[in-house]
Amino acid sequence: MSFIAEDLATALKKDPAARSRIEVALTYPGLHALWAHRYQHWLWTHHLRFLARVLANHTRSRTGIEIHPGAVIGRRVFIDHGMGIVIGETAIVGDDVTIYHGVTLGGRTLNKGKRHPTVENNVILGAGAKVLGNITIGEGSTIGANQVVTRSLSQRNEVEFYI
Repeated sequence: MSFIAEDLATALKKDPAARSRIEVALTYPGLHALWAHRYQHWLWTHHLRFLARVLANHTRSRTGIEIHPGAVIGRRVFIDHGMGIVIGETAIVGDDVTIYHGVTLGGRTLNKGKRHPTVENNVILGAGAKVLGNITIGEGSTIGANQVVTRSLSQRNEVEFYI
């Protein structure tokens, strides 16, 4: 199965509002940002970094989703209502991750090197979550809406705040 077909199937599976492949392909900015990122990441890894950054900036202005071309994004990642998402240069996002609007995978230092989070497989990042620094979010974890996470989490953790 091609990555496009896989991404469309993922959106149809994870979004109950999705009605058809054509609707998803034409109207889901999260998919558009991921598809553009794959090309931009290829440019980045082939040392065409200026072009990758220019195209990433264009994608951000078109979709509201900022993914640095150096970030590594896995398969079957689903970005739902993606406006305001920021994924930093050294971030790693595993397979089958769901990311809601306003999520930041950001750094906490100005040092060169790995400074953004690693998000393992099957993680859910709730709306507005901020995951900061060179930390790891373990497989199967869920980060609730508007949480700020600055320490690594082992597998299957849930971080939520109830009012």
